[in-house]
Amino acid sequence: MSGTPGNGGGVRRLLSCLGVVVVVLAVLAGGVVWLLRDELFHPFGDARACVGSDAKLPGVISAGGAPIPAGASDIHYLTRNGRAEVAFVSGRIPDYLDRAGILPDDKPLFDRKYGEKVDDGIARPDDLCGTPLREPLWLYHSTTDDGADVSVLVERSPTVNDALRFPARAVITYNFP
Repeated sequence: MSGTPGNGGGVRRLLSCLGVVVVVLAVLAGGVVWLLRDELFHPFGDARACVGSDAKLPGVISAGGAPIPAGASDIHYLTRNGRAEVAFVSGRIPDYLDRAGILPDDKPLFDRKYGEKVDDGIARPDDLCGTPLREPLWLYHSTTDDGADVSVLVERSPTVNDALRFPARAVITYNFP
C-alpha cells in the first residue's frame, strides 16, 4: 500500500524538497555576500578605509592642518605606520591648498616653488583603493607648523595648461598621530 499516510514516503519527499530549498537559499545568500564583500567588510567598519589600513581616521579628515573640502566625494584612505594617504574628488582643491597653507592664495596653481610636475620618476600610490589618478599630475610639497611633511598629488587639466581638472582627484599624504 504505497502512498498511504504513515508509510514515510510523503515525509521523505517533503524533507528532500525542504533540503533543496535550504541549499538554494544558502547559495543565494553566499552569492550576495560575495558580491557585496567589499561593501560589508571594510577595515574598522569604515567604507572609506582601504584593505591594509592599520588605523582608523576620524569622520572629518584633516590633513596638513585643514579638513578636506566639504562636499568631497569618493573618499578613500590607507593608513600604515603613522602615515596616511587620503584620496578624494573635489572641485575645491585650490581652496583646500590655501587653507592648509600648502599654496598661498596669491600664487599661481603651478608655482614651482610649491610643487612640481609629476613624471615617471615619482611614485604614485599603489595600495590606495578607489578610482586611480589620471595624468597629467602635479605634486605639491609642504611642511606643517610642527615640521611634518605633507604632499598633495592632484590631477591637472589635460587641455588647459594652468588649471586642475574639474572636479579633480587628489591624494594627500601626511603623518597622523
